[in-house]
Amino acid sequence: MINRVVLVGRLTKDVELRYTTSGAAVGTFSLAVNRQFTNSNGDRETDFINAVIWRKSAENFANFTSKGSLVAVEGRLQTRNYENQQGQRVYVTEVIVDNFSLLESRAESEQRRNQNNNNQSQDDFNSAPAQQNNFNAQQPQQGGFTPNQMYGNDATSFNEDDLPF
Repeated sequence: MINRVVLVGRLTKDVELRYTTSGAAVGTFSLAVNRQFTNSNGDRETDFINAVIWRKSAENFANFTSKGSLVAVEGRLQTRNYENQQGQRVYVTEVIVDNFSLLESRAESEQRRNQNNNNQSQDDFNSAPAQQNNFNAQQPQQGGFTPNQMYGNDATSFNEDDLPF
C-alpha cells in the first residue's frame, strides 16, 4: 500500500509552533494549493490543506517560512478522530510532513514579508501583528502542550473494526 502526498502551495499564515510536555516541537499550518483546472466562471479554485510537522524539522520550517511562503511538502495522509466536548465524534484528515523544500529565494521571501507588514493595517484578513521568528527559541514553552491537548482526547486510539481493509 502507498500513502504519499506531495503538495506545492503557499502558507496561509505563519506556522504555529508548539512543544509537547516532553519537549518535542510540533508545527501546524495550512497550505493554499491551486487546482489544475478552472471552474465554469474561468476562475482557478484553491484547496486549503492542513498539515503537521514534527521535531527539528518543525522548528526549521517555522524559522524559515512565514505567511505566503511558497513551499513543497512531502508526507503521508493521516485521519484521526476524537470525541469533542459535546460528545460528538470529530474526524480530522491532515498531511503528516516528512520533508519540505523552500521554493523561493530568501530575497523574495523578505520582499513578500515586508509587503505583508506594510499592508497589514489595511488588510482585515491580516489584522493580527506579525510574529517575529526567533531562531534561538528552541526551548519548550512554559507548560508545553500534550498531544491530547493539541489533538483531542486520544489522538492515537482507533477501532480496528472501522478500518476498510
